[in-house]
Amino acid sequence: MSAAKKISWKRFLKQCDLLPGFADDYSCETHIKNLHDLKIFLDYVQIKYGLLRAYFETPDYPLLDARELLPSFEADCLENYLLPGFSMVAFDRPLHCFREIFQFDALHARAEAKTPNGRINHKLAGEFKQHNLSAVLAHLPRIHHESFRARFTDVDITRLPLYPHILPYLFKMDRAQVFARNASGAFCLKGVYASFPSDLDAEIKRFGLQIGRFAKGDERLYEQNRQFVYQFLMEMYGFPISSERRTSAAMFARRLHRMQERFFVRVLGQTDRCITTIANYKSRSPYLRVEKTALVQVDKDQKDVLRALDRLGLFVDKERRAVLLRVTYQPHKYDANNVRQDRALSTEGQEIIHPVTGTVYADFNIVKDSRSLFLRLNDIVQGEYVGKTIFKRTELVENTESTENRLKFLYTWLTKHQRRFISYSDEFYANVARVLDGYLLSPSREEMFDNVYDLYQDVLSKYSYIQQARKVRLLEDIHNRQVRGERITYLRMYSEAVALLHELKFEIAEYFDSLVQHVLIFGESMLNDSYVIKNYIEGPEDALTPYGLEVRRNYKKLVALIDEFTAIRRVRLEFTRPDGFDYLNVRSA
Repeated sequence: MSAAKKISWKRFLKQCDLLPGFADDYSCETHIKNLHDLKIFLDYVQIKYGLLRAYFETPDYPLLDARELLPSFEADCLENYLLPGFSMVAFDRPLHCFREIFQFDALHARAEAKTPNGRINHKLAGEFKQHNLSAVLAHLPRIHHESFRARFTDVDITRLPLYPHILPYLFKMDRAQVFARNASGAFCLKGVYASFPSDLDAEIKRFGLQIGRFAKGDERLYEQNRQFVYQFLMEMYGFPISSERRTSAAMFARRLHRMQERFFVRVLGQTDRCITTIANYKSRSPYLRVEKTALVQVDKDQKDVLRALDRLGLFVDKERRAVLLRVTYQPHKYDANNVRQDRALSTEGQEIIHPVTGTVYADFNIVKDSRSLFLRLNDIVQGEYVGKTIFKRTELVENTESTENRLKFLYTWLTKHQRRFISYSDEFYANVARVLDGYLLSPSREEMFDNVYDLYQDVLSKYSYIQQARKVRLLEDIHNRQVRGERITYLRMYSEAVALLHELKFEIAEYFDSLVQHVLIFGESMLNDSYVIKNYIEGPEDALTPYGLEVRRNYKKLVALIDEFTAIRRVRLEFTRPDGFDYLNVRSA
């Protein structure tokens, strides 16, 4: 790293006062009254040293593409073990070592050395200092021992004002930090080297049974759905299927939530470069709060956003378009009847954090910009996209120069944004379809695609799924008698359902059982409407009004269509082997 960049970082660090009055004086202990205050304090200390300092001290720091913060989260494509990483948990109560459900090396605050009359037992306080020092040194690499002793031998290292100075050392340690209230009720660093119990196997099986994806004793069903259940479970806590550090943090947060604890768990991953927070501030809250903070690179095509960011001084590095972005997420309960059932989280809010003052700006759309999403698609199909992706969770692909790489990028891109394409407006989707059709269905590219036939078919299959899923999502809206925000009549419900299923019937040469199941669920629900049956179906036909006759006519058409879809599914299942091989969907080169 150049001397100029080092000087720039030192100057930046001196200016950086993300939480005025907290980071460098002893007033923070009196300011921090509750768990949310502690979270704010730790936010800015950990951002300052875990993200900003790392950025300035690491040549070619790997900034995130903003869309990496969109669910579903992708497997890590970079290994950056030289970057800082940590995990931690904070409780809104004192700790009782023997009663806790996890292991950690306890630290003792000076306040715990008070006698019954309120005075400090100085001998005991001295013993606590020595104990705390030994607890940290036992797990700190030996090369840092002398420096740590020189700085912290004579102080109470549990106090929050010292945390910014201790944190660079804690980055060098394995396992987690622990915060809780001390004997005086103030928050402090209460432990180090904590191990979070995950019990991943039991959690996956319990959750899979709960949502109906597993059945007791059904090995085949378990094998078919394990990956989906595992991925959905991890995404609920803001992670892909990932490292042990993040997995154990997610499962520990899940367990604490079930116990109705008030807490937050936090992880800075070395590979994902994100500070992820999983929080429960109210003991009976039905959902955990998930948020991520990272240094991201704003898309060069967001010109209006870039001008506004520059005007407000929000760039960490203007040349690389780097900003501090925090995204919050809304959890979703699993719904087997929702065509977007793989959606565990959706983005709720976005905030740009000023890198010097800590001021938060919530008026920017960085991660959900549909225009830049569309431009990215154009870059991929034209071979102009520069970046990296993980293909099918195993292969790192670093450019779009070849047809094979373009298809791999396209498959990953369609998979990641699948639920958005299912939900976005007809106008946006029409533009996407035009680009995809122009690339995938062009006769001039047939020979190129013949050389990567299986990969090409994978992309076509993903595209077909999205096309059919959009129709099934519309059927779901029709079934709810809501189309584009408008409440519709029974007649329109049945007539639109009939027209839609006529179209879909001819598209399922590429068969997706989950979508056909949704068709049958929504169709049967419309046919079983008790009001319609009583007023339009059971009575004599000559007693009906013209409107009623039309309802009955379309109802019978829907019955016939649902019978056809039922027959199609029956045939497909008959030709599917127990191992999942589908005879009717065999591809031949």
